[in-house]
Amino acid sequence: MQGPKKTALMLVGAVVFMAAMAWVAIPFYDWFCRTTGFAGTTAKAEAGSDEVLDQTIKVRFDGSLDRNMPWTFRPMQREMELKIGETGLAFYEAYNPTDHPVAGQASYNVFPYEAGGFFNKIECFCFTEQVLQPGERVEMPVTFYVDPEIVTDRKGKYVHKITLSYTFYEIDLPDDYAAVQDDKGSL
Repeated sequence: MQGPKKTALMLVGAVVFMAAMAWVAIPFYDWFCRTTGFAGTTAKAEAGSDEVLDQTIKVRFDGSLDRNMPWTFRPMQREMELKIGETGLAFYEAYNPTDHPVAGQASYNVFPYEAGGFFNKIECFCFTEQVLQPGERVEMPVTFYVDPEIVTDRKGKYVHKITLSYTFYEIDLPDDYAAVQDDKGSL
């Protein structure tokens, strides 16, 4: 095969290859960040730490909204100090001031980025989407601990304060929820 047919086949192959790479890039990057703590991505744990150190660390809490999100959202405490390895419990408050249900999903990270791989969430409102009814106000918990290995890590041992940040984004109402709403409206 020569000339224009070969060129066309090579171009189609290049486009297919680039599309495949784009398709796998997002899940691969997500896996990489969760595994390494890169960019302040936290880890998910099934249970608290087996080891609690006498050394303490301060955890600050931050909450923000995407500019199109109509809720109000804030941490209910600004900071807490806990022993490294100790399980902490913090709450965030969300409020939907609109006259219709709004669904949201929180993205999160920690700063400094070196702490990401050591900050473990056991339970978090950010693991699932949230739907708030008109005028509904909720308190949403996050249960976490800082892995004791942070004190022996080459960069982590210099971390004495961690900021846990969330940003809520509006998302489409879940399909099953939207179907229930449609059924109520057609009665």
